[in-house]
Amino acid sequence: MAHGFDRHDHRACVASALSAAEAACAGRGLALTPLRRRTLEILLESHAALGAYDVLARLEAEGFGSKPPVAYRALGFLVDNGFAHRIEGLSAYVACARPGSPHEPSFLVCRGCRRVAEEAIAAPLAPEAEAEGFAVERMVVEAQGLCSACRESGRGAAPC
Repeated sequence: MAHGFDRHDHRACVASALSAAEAACAGRGLALTPLRRRTLEILLESHAALGAYDVLARLEAEGFGSKPPVAYRALGFLVDNGFAHRIEGLSAYVACARPGSPHEPSFLVCRGCRRVAEEAIAAPLAPEAEAEGFAVERMVVEAQGLCSACRESGRGAAPC
């Protein structure tokens, strides 16, 4: 089960993700620079998707720079190496729930609070694509709706 919506030990969740990122970088000979690490920490603070400019504002406030490439390069590194994902429907980013392990993620995205739960499902079109001689290289599966907390509070009651 993903931890986007359920109650869990978030400190352990963050520590585990940082540890996995550090181990993966060490094993692959990659540098988890202070900027990249802080960007990952920002994404790990909650399970909500953050836009690049939200991340940039936090980085700027902490002295890491104010130009958009600062955030985009750090986010690009995290996405390229499987430590974060881009949520296409929101043009935002979220930390990977399974860093360091190969998987095909799918996402449950709450339009009320922007929290994201990452689920691992088999690529739904792979058998059909293979039958057509098509090799799927990348697939994004995002389901948008309301989490139980937003439904109970009435937040986001009207569809977008």
